[in-house]
Amino acid sequence: MTKRQAERYRWLLAALQGLGFAEQEVKSLLRCQRVLSTWSEHECNGVLQRDSTTGKPYWISPSNGDRYSPTADRESGSLRRAATICARHGVEYYHQSDPRGCALYVIRPGDVPAGEDVGAYYSRGIGVCID
Repeated sequence: MTKRQAERYRWLLAALQGLGFAEQEVKSLLRCQRVLSTWSEHECNGVLQRDSTTGKPYWISPSNGDRYSPTADRESGSLRRAATICARHGVEYYHQSDPRGCALYVIRPGDVPAGEDVGAYYSRGIGVCID
């Protein structure tokens, strides 16, 4: 971990501990964020796609003549884990699927104005990333 990442981790830990999160929960959310970020990157690059009828993910191997191989659905598992952790503390989460930024945000009460779309206000939440 670089010095900058350590500083960001300390800030994130303090921010989430203020909401009642334990350090292990923060580490788990960081793991979820990394999985979601990598998943989004692979989807964006076109090497990971979901079947339109079943929703199952497939890895596409261009070197093997665009051969489809079933793969584990790590996205759903990470989203479930993040939802469980956030629900314990009365907050919500937002998955931002653009691979260029933070993939997971903790949305506190009051971060999103009543009746508004969280997609327009998610950056008011706490970005769960240190990179």
